[in-house]
Amino acid sequence: MLALVTGSTGFLGSHLCRALLNAGYQVRALHRPTSSLTLLNGLPVEYAVGDITQPGTLTTSMRGVDAVFHAASKVSYWRDSNLMYDVTVGGTRNVLQAAMAAGVQRVVYTSSVAALGVPEQPAWMVHLSKGTGAPLLLINETHVWNYRPQWWRYGHAKHLAEREVQRVVARGLDVVIVNPATILGPGDVNRISGEIVIQVAKGIIPMAIPGGMNVIHVADAARGHLLALERGRTGERHILGGENITYLNLIQTTAEVTGVHAPKRMLPAWLVHALASPVDILGSITPLPINGDLLRLAGLYFYYDTLKAERILGFTRAYSARDMVQDTYEWYRKTGMI
Repeated sequence: MLALVTGSTGFLGSHLCRALLNAGYQVRALHRPTSSLTLLNGLPVEYAVGDITQPGTLTTSMRGVDAVFHAASKVSYWRDSNLMYDVTVGGTRNVLQAAMAAGVQRVVYTSSVAALGVPEQPAWMVHLSKGTGAPLLLINETHVWNYRPQWWRYGHAKHLAEREVQRVVARGLDVVIVNPATILGPGDVNRISGEIVIQVAKGIIPMAIPGGMNVIHVADAARGHLLALERGRTGERHILGGENITYLNLIQTTAEVTGVHAPKRMLPAWLVHALASPVDILGSITPLPINGDLLRLAGLYFYYDTLKAERILGFTRAYSARDMVQDTYEWYRKTGMI
């Protein structure tokens, strides 16, 4: 069985290529002419040059393909938010249309838990959680987008890309959606999620922000994609999550793993929110690749229910948050990034 992987040269995509090869699939790795192939070194994949924003380059890449894993996306947009939408939304549309034209049997689309919007956790529920901040309600696949697009363009773009999926599903293409949580592990060369490990290891984070998130090991996320190909429900979301953890606990765990002083205090949410607009301005007038989007989400608990993936896909996580941090840290040390 031949599988085409978009985003193959990236963090998740390269692990997905490995998982497919280990499972006996033939893999065609789609990449742009300028992409670094470092993360695919030594893997027996077939390379195909193409660009998901250029539909004319996808026809040849789709030839003879049985399954497509569309993992390519744009996570960092900084000043050019149009590029975010061009790649994440327009690129998804192009890949899906090319897959339909080529008669591909099934597509697995890598969305994100960000497409589900933000948690609606009433203050009284947080109070009832005995001061831990752990929400009593977890976000599941039925949650709908509920946030200002201009304040979280990555999540909004993923939400719009899921709409593109639903359009082609209605036309007969078999597409399964997976929604990975925040991915950690070896190979995050662009420091998308692993930046927190680097910053803690360098002692740059003296305090945590309030709130929490779900983290998943990249190997678990890749394995979940294969399960989605085999067992996923057409047109439906499947959350791939690992461990729900507060930002403070994640930072303290990282400090323990990296051998630095562990922060014990948190910045108040109001102060973090107040910094968002100045950070936006700073990012617009300096070369620094920063914006205030994530600061505006401080105080929220992005905790997810993975029951559907467990029940439908047979998915279970193999790594704890500590394992994820350990693997991430060791890879950064090995590659000289710390």
